[in-house]
Amino acid sequence: MKVALICTECGSRNYTTETEHKKRLVLRKHCKTCNRHTTHKSSI
Repeated sequence: MKVALICTECGSRNYTTETEHKKRLVLRKHCKTCNRHTTHKSSI
């Protein structure tokens, strides 16, 4: 299943990833809009 990763700071959808789990992913990724590393959550 493909899910979008959403920045918790600005709300932009920067990344997509595939997962087999129904749990919400929480990753630290670089946000192009904020121009820094922020927490991204999956859109499940």
